Amino acid sequence: MGYRAVIFDLGGVVLGSPLHAIARFERELGIREGLINQVVVSTAPNGAWSRLERGELTLEAFFEHFEDECEAAGARLSARAMMERIAESAAPRDAMLRAIRRIRARGLATAALTNNWAADGYEVRARAVDLREHFDAFVESSAEGLRKPDPRIYALVCERLAVEPAQAVFLDDIGRNLKTARKLGMTTIKVEEPAQALLELEAVLGFTL
Repeated sequence: MGYRAVIFDLGGVVLGSPLHAIARFERELGIREGLINQVVVSTAPNGAWSRLERGELTLEAFFEHFEDECEAAGARLSARAMMERIAESAAPRDAMLRAIRRIRARGLATAALTNNWAADGYEVRARAVDLREHFDAFVESSAEGLRKPDPRIYALVCERLAVEPAQAVFLDDIGRNLKTARKLGMTTIKVEEPAQALLELEAVLGFTL
């Protein structure tokens, strides 16, 4: 296969994992493991989290709506504190940034495809902006009004890279996001441990990262 591009999710792939941050937050509060993610998934596509990531809610408005959804699911929490934990976890992964540089040096394009939110004053937003120089295309759900796993946002990133889905490799840490990419013809890699994911990417691309 002649790959022409590699597409990276940000949180959990290029940056530290928001899922891990949420899991730690649940443990701190004694909340049932996985409850927050269950709320995110079960309320999609019209719940607070989905609307935040499509840019339909401000972060301040999100806090109240998401807290209400969690309370309905049996957990009282501070959504503001949760988002602060996520921001704290969003440190760039140096190995991923090195890999991106090596991919571009080989003549392949790179893109970020991220579900995010407009979060003025939050470190996670600033870090995402700082990453732009590493990518040929930077597609954010909050700017586009679309979020993964909507197939339209995958089509958009391919259009901006001028590649067909079958010419792209996509890395994400969430299975449902990878499922859509596979259906469109992309080669996918699930990122659980970054080092293992990079080994898999090396095998796919045929050169050392």
